[in-house]
Amino acid sequence: MTSPKLGSILAIPALLFAVCAFATQSADDTQEPNKGESMLVQYLEIVTPNVDETCSALEKMHGVPFSTPVAEFGNARTAALKSGGMIGVRAPMREDEHPVVRPYVLVDDIEVAFEAARAAGAEAALPPIEIPGRGKFAIYILGGIQHGLWQN
Repeated sequence: MTSPKLGSILAIPALLFAVCAFATQSADDTQEPNKGESMLVQYLEIVTPNVDETCSALEKMHGVPFSTPVAEFGNARTAALKSGGMIGVRAPMREDEHPVVRPYVLVDDIEVAFEAARAAGAEAALPPIEIPGRGKFAIYILGGIQHGLWQN
């Protein structure tokens, strides 16, 4: 029998695979009509106290190398996604920051998208902020789930 904690840990690679598969899926691969538009995950952030172990597991599973820590991404180690985006694995930056997997969806206008999320009842966790040379990002919470927005 698998312990609940181990079961949760074992579910992480499956979740990551599903999110990465969704992020690289083209509009033609979907079952439902979407008027020619599709969402694209630009950055998939994993916050974990086990950065090296997580990167090692993903490298072995997917055959991709992870970088050394990148300061502008909170010292995340990053790897490329087939979609052109990135996956980043970093340690919590504050004592009260919990492990999370947070997809950042690419948007054309981050200010408009952030306000639309707030109008839908989202809590603003981090308003749009620029990472010089990388783009802008924002975080909101809706239904207890953290969501990210990204504008190149």
